[in-house]
Amino acid sequence: MLPRGRPRALGAAALLLVLILIGFFLFGGDLECERREQGGPGSFRCSLTPRVPPDGDLPADHGGCNRSDCVPLRPLPPKCELLHVAMVCAGHNTSRDVITLVKSMLFFRKNPLHLHLVTDAVARNILETLFHTWMVPAVRVSFYDAEELKPQVSWIPNKHYSGLYGLMKLVLPGALPPALARVIVLDTDVTFASDIAELWALFAYFSDEQVIGLVENQSDWYLGNLWRNHRPWPALGRGFNTGVILLRLDRLRQAGWEQMWKLTATQELLTLPATSLADQVWGSLLGGGGQAQGQGEMAVSAQDIFNAIIKRHPGLVLPLPCIWNVQLSDHTLAERCYSEAADLKVIHWNSPKKLRVKNKHVEFFRNLHLTFLEYNGNLLRRELFGCPSPPPPEAEQLQRALAHLSEEDTCLEFRQQQLTVHRVHITFLPHEPPPPRPHDVTLVAQLSMDRLQMLEALCRHWPGPMSLALYLTDAEAQQFLHFVEASAVLSARQDVAYHVVYREGSLYPINQLRNVAMAQALTPYVFLSDIDLLPSYSLYDYLRASIEQLELGSGRKAALVVPAFETLHYHFTFPNSKAELLALLDAGSLYTFRSHEWPQGYAPTDYARWREAQAPYRVQWAADYEPYVVVPRDCPRYDPRFVGFGWNKVAHIVELDAQEYELLVLPEAFTIHLPHTPSPDISRFRSRPTYRDCLQILKDEFHQDLSRHYGAAALKYLTALQQPEAPQG
Repeated sequence: MLPRGRPRALGAAALLLVLILIGFFLFGGDLECERREQGGPGSFRCSLTPRVPPDGDLPADHGGCNRSDCVPLRPLPPKCELLHVAMVCAGHNTSRDVITLVKSMLFFRKNPLHLHLVTDAVARNILETLFHTWMVPAVRVSFYDAEELKPQVSWIPNKHYSGLYGLMKLVLPGALPPALARVIVLDTDVTFASDIAELWALFAYFSDEQVIGLVENQSDWYLGNLWRNHRPWPALGRGFNTGVILLRLDRLRQAGWEQMWKLTATQELLTLPATSLADQVWGSLLGGGGQAQGQGEMAVSAQDIFNAIIKRHPGLVLPLPCIWNVQLSDHTLAERCYSEAADLKVIHWNSPKKLRVKNKHVEFFRNLHLTFLEYNGNLLRRELFGCPSPPPPEAEQLQRALAHLSEEDTCLEFRQQQLTVHRVHITFLPHEPPPPRPHDVTLVAQLSMDRLQMLEALCRHWPGPMSLALYLTDAEAQQFLHFVEASAVLSARQDVAYHVVYREGSLYPINQLRNVAMAQALTPYVFLSDIDLLPSYSLYDYLRASIEQLELGSGRKAALVVPAFETLHYHFTFPNSKAELLALLDAGSLYTFRSHEWPQGYAPTDYARWREAQAPYRVQWAADYEPYVVVPRDCPRYDPRFVGFGWNKVAHIVELDAQEYELLVLPEAFTIHLPHTPSPDISRFRSRPTYRDCLQILKDEFHQDLSRHYGAAALKYLTALQQPEAPQG
C-alpha cells in the first residue's frame, strides 16, 4: 500500500504534466506555465506571451495565443471592480455604432463601467443626451474634447477614412485622467459576445515590461507581399490590429510614450514614400491597414504607428488571443483563429463593407450584431446583482416619485407614463444645420412608425428645416433608417433632424415628443405642426416674410396662427394658393379643421374673416382653442402630463395666453390635414369612460397648477372646466 500522500503527489504531477502538454499544443510549444498561489494550491496561470525570436520578428504563422481554443485559466476581476473603456467617436453614424457596441457590453457585463469618450461636438451632443436619459445603473460616462487633442496629431499626413480621429488613440495616455492606470480601448465597429471582465482579466498577464495588449493582424497587409511595390509601415510579423487594445497607462506615461510615438512616426515618415492610389484602394479592401482613397497622399493610421513602435520595441506588447478581436474582412485570415464561431469574444467589422463582408460564418456574426442593434435598451437598465451603486440624482428622484404612486389610483397608467424617462437619441441621422438667418422657421412635429409615409410629402411641401421626434422601438429605429436610405427624397435632405424617442409604456407621450423636437430646433422660430398636416407650398417663405414684417424680433410676443383645414379624400389635388383652397372649400372637398367633431378647437380663428382678410388680424383666446402656431423657439414647452389623446395642444395655447402672447392669424397661410386611421389612443378615449375620467382629472390638476403659477390672472381659464367633455388633441 502506498503512503496516503503519494497518490496526491502523483495526481498533482500528472495534472501539471497535462497542463504542460496542453500548453505545448495550444501555444505552439512556447507557453510558459507558472504555478501561482491564486485560487489556492494547485492552481496555475499560463503566460500569454509567445517567445519572440532573437531578431525581434514573429513568424508569419506563429502559434502564440492565436486560436479560439487557447483559453488559459484566468481570474476574473472582483465583481464590483470598476472597468474603464475608452473610445473615439465623431459624427452621427459613429454615434449609432457606439450605442450598439455599448448594448453588447451591457448585455454581458457584471461589473460597473466607466466609459471615456473622446468626441467631436456632434457626437458629444448625441451621446450626452442619450446616456443622461438612458440612466443605466453602474455606468459612468466622461467626455473629452477631440478639438483640444487635434493639434497633437494634425502634423501627421493623413487621408485615412477615420481622419484625425483615428489617430487620437495615440494621445489617450495624456488625455485620460493621470490617476487612471489601465483602460480598454475599442474601435466603435466591434461587437461583444462575452463579458468584458474576461478581457479586463488579461491585464493580469502583463509582464513588468509590457504596456500594450493587442491581437495579431489577421491579414497579410504588413507582410508587404500583396503586390509589387507594396510598402506598408514596418511591423512585427503580421503586425497587430488596434481595434481592441489593453493599455497600461501608468507604464506608458513612465516610459515617455508621447516622445516615443512622435519620434517613431517622424523617423518613419522620412523614409516612406507617399502611398499610391492602388495601395490605398487595396488597403481599404483588405481591412488591414485600412487605407483610404486619395492619390499621392500618405494615409497613416494609429495602427501603423503602434506597429512601428512594436517593431522597434517588441517587449512592449502582450499578444492577446485572437478571439478578442476577430477581424471580418473579405481578405483577412480570421477563420484560422477559431474552430467554432460560437467561441469568439469580440467581433470586429473592420471591412469597409461592414455587415456585407464575405465569411463562411458571416450569418452567425451578422445575427449577433443585429441582435444588439435592435435590442430593447430599456432592458439594460437593470441593477447589477450583488454590486449596489448609487443612482444618478434624476433617477433617485424618479424612483421616489414612482414609489408615491398608488396601485389603487384608476389613473395609475397616466401617472406612470408622465413620469417615464424615455431614452432619447437626437439627430439619429446625419444632419447639416441651416446657416443662421434672423427670421428662419423650423417645422416641429412628432410621429410613430405608422406615419412614416407622410415624410416624403412633408419634405416636398416644406423646403425649410425640420425637427421631428419619432416614437420607435429599437428595432423600428433600424427600419426607419433603411426607409430613409431607400428614399431619394428623404436621403437628399440634410436639414431634417430626426430624433428617436424610444418606446416605453402603453400611452403615447405626445407632449414629451413635441418638447424633444422643439428643444432641438436651431432657428429663432418654430412652426408647431403635426405629422398629418401638409403646409401650403409657399408657407415656409411666407412665414419668414411675415415674421420680418410684423417685427417679431424686436421683442413683440406673438403666436402666428396658421389656419387648418381638412380633407376626407386620400387622393386630392393640393391647392397652390388661397384662391384654389377657397374653391375647394366651397365645393365641399375641404372643411375647416375638426368643424364637425370639435368646432371649439378652431372656431376662434374666425374662418369667415380669414376668407376676406388681406392683413394679419388678432383673435382672442377662448376655451379649448388649439390652433397650429408659429412662435419663438424659447416659448413655453408643452405640459408633459398630457399623454395619449386629448387636451395636449389646448394646454399649450392656454400657457401661451397666460404669458400674454398675441394670437395673430395670417391671411395667406394654411395647412391641410390628411385622413388617416384612428390611433390606438383615440380608440381608447372613445371606448373607455375611465380614460375620459382620467383626462378630466389631469385637466383639473393643470388648472390648479396654473392658478398657483399665475395667480388671479389664471381665473379665466377655469371656464374650460365647464366645456363639453369631448377634448381633442
